Amino acid sequence: MTQMSGAEALTQSFIRHGVDTIFCLPGAQLDYLFDAFHKERDRLRIIHTRHEQGAGYMAMGYAHSTGKVGVCAVVPGPGVFNVGAALCSAHGLNVPVFCLGGQILSQWMGKGSGQLHEIADQPGVVASVTKWRGSAETPGDAPALINEAFAQLNTGRRQPVYFEMAPDIMRDPGEVTLLDPVADYGALEAEPDDDAIEQAAAMIGNAENPAIFVGGGIFGAEAELLALAEEVQAPVFMSPQGQGALDFRHYLAHNWTLGRDMWPEFDVIVAAGSRMLAPLAGWKLPAGAKYIRIDVDPKQSLDLATPDVHLVAPAKTALGRLATRAQRHNRKRDNRKDELNARKKAKEDEYFGLEPLASFAQTLRRELDDDGIACWGVTQMGFYAQYGYPVYGPRTSFHAGFQGTLGYAFPTALGAKVAHPDKQVMAVVGDGGFMFCANELATAVHHKINLVTVIFNDSHFGNVHRNQKLFFDGRHIADQLSNPDFVKFAESFGAMGLRAETPDELGTALKTAFKADVPVLIEVPVGELPSPWKYVPIGRSMYKEGKD
Repeated sequence: MTQMSGAEALTQSFIRHGVDTIFCLPGAQLDYLFDAFHKERDRLRIIHTRHEQGAGYMAMGYAHSTGKVGVCAVVPGPGVFNVGAALCSAHGLNVPVFCLGGQILSQWMGKGSGQLHEIADQPGVVASVTKWRGSAETPGDAPALINEAFAQLNTGRRQPVYFEMAPDIMRDPGEVTLLDPVADYGALEAEPDDDAIEQAAAMIGNAENPAIFVGGGIFGAEAELLALAEEVQAPVFMSPQGQGALDFRHYLAHNWTLGRDMWPEFDVIVAAGSRMLAPLAGWKLPAGAKYIRIDVDPKQSLDLATPDVHLVAPAKTALGRLATRAQRHNRKRDNRKDELNARKKAKEDEYFGLEPLASFAQTLRRELDDDGIACWGVTQMGFYAQYGYPVYGPRTSFHAGFQGTLGYAFPTALGAKVAHPDKQVMAVVGDGGFMFCANELATAVHHKINLVTVIFNDSHFGNVHRNQKLFFDGRHIADQLSNPDFVKFAESFGAMGLRAETPDELGTALKTAFKADVPVLIEVPVGELPSPWKYVPIGRSMYKEGKD
C-alpha cells in the first residue's frame, strides 16, 4: 500500500490499463483530477472539447476504430446529461466507452441542498445506457473498481460503463494498492456448448445453400469468419455496422441489400454478432430454414425468432470451432466465385443508378485510402453508403446504428483521427447533423486534428423533408434550414474551407484536403437528392407500405 489521493489512484489505474488519451471538459469538481492528469502529461494526452457530447463521441470514435477502451470525463449534473447522447449511441453500437463523472462533495450527496451541478442518483440517470456503474467512496476503492470496469468493457457485450468520484475523494490521500489489469479477458468469456457446436456444424456442413449474416459484434473474428465461409462456400452478408469484416472485393463478401434479395434461397442461416432486426422482423425466416445464432450476450432477446441452435460465446470462439468441425460434415461444394460476383454486380448496377449519390460515393471511395476511415452521418449520403460504398477492412466505416443520432459523425470521426493520426479519416455529414457539434471544429483546430469533413448541404433536414412529402401530402414544417457559408465558417476557426459542386470537383478537393495539416471542411451544395431508402435493408417501417 501507498499513500495517494483518489485522483492519483484513478490516474495511475488508467495508465496501468493502457489508457493514453482522455476526452474531457474540466470543471470545479474535476480540478484535482486534472491536476493529477497534469503530472502525467507525458503519458496521457488530454483532449479538452467544447461540449460534453463531443467528448463522449470522440471517446466513442477512438474506441470504435481501435477496439480499445475510449475514455471521457465530464462534470456532474449538466455534464452527465450532456454526454448522454454519446452514451446512448455507444450503448446501441456496443462500443466500449468509459465515462468518468464528477460528483459534489461527499458530505452533501443525497441531501438535495442545491450544490453546484447537483442531481440525485447520477448512476441511475445513465443506467439504461451503461452496462455497469461504480462509485469510489475512498481512494483505496479506485483500483478494484477500475479493474472491474475494464473487465466489463472487455468481455461480453462491450457497452459503456460509468464511474464517479467526489472531489474530496479525489483530493484527500488514503491507503491505495494499485492493481494490474486482468491478464486474459478471454478467460472470462463464456464457452460455447460442445454438443451445440457439433449440432450447428452438422447443419452447416449438410446445408445445400448456407449463408452467414454478421453485424458489429463480428470484429475480432475476421479470420474465423473467412475460414468458415470459404469452407462451406457461404456468402457473408454484412450489416452497415459489420461492413469490413470481409474485404468487399472478396466474392463471398456482400451487403444486406443483396442479402434481402437472396434471403428466401437459404436453407441454413448463421447469425453472428448481430441483433438480426431487419431480417427477422422484416423478412422473416424462409420456410424450413434452420437458424443458428451466435451471441456473446445470453440476455440478448430471442423474441424475433427462436434459433435451432443458440451459441452463447464470442464470435471468434464460436466461428473458429464451427470452421473446424464443419470440415467433418461438409458436402462436396463447387466454388461460387463466378456466381456470387455476378449477383453482386447485378445488384450494384441497380443502386449505382441513383445519381448523383452513386458518383459522389464512388469519388469518396476512390480518394480515401483502402485503410482510411469513413464516419457517416444520418444523412442521405450516409444512408446510400450503407450499400453503395464498398468497405475494404475492419473498423474503417461507421454508422450511427439504430439510435440514428444526428450530430454523431463529426465528433466521432475526430476521435478516430486522434487514434489514427497517420491514416486518412473523413466524416461525411449533412448540414443539419453537422451543426449539432460544429463547435468541435474549435477542438480540432486547437488540438491539430486534421480531419476531413464533407458536408452535403441541401438546407433541409433531408429525411424530414422527404417523409413530409411522401407521407403527409407535402405539408412541410420545421424542415428548412438556414446555414452559414461553410467555407467562411471553417476559415473563421483557422481551418481550411473548400467547396465542390460535382463529383469531379469533390475528388479534386479531397486530394487537397488529405494533404492538409489542418482540419478541412468541404461543402457540397446539393438539391433534393433521390431517395436511398429502396435499398436500405430495414425491417419494419412506421409509415405506410409501398413508398420509399
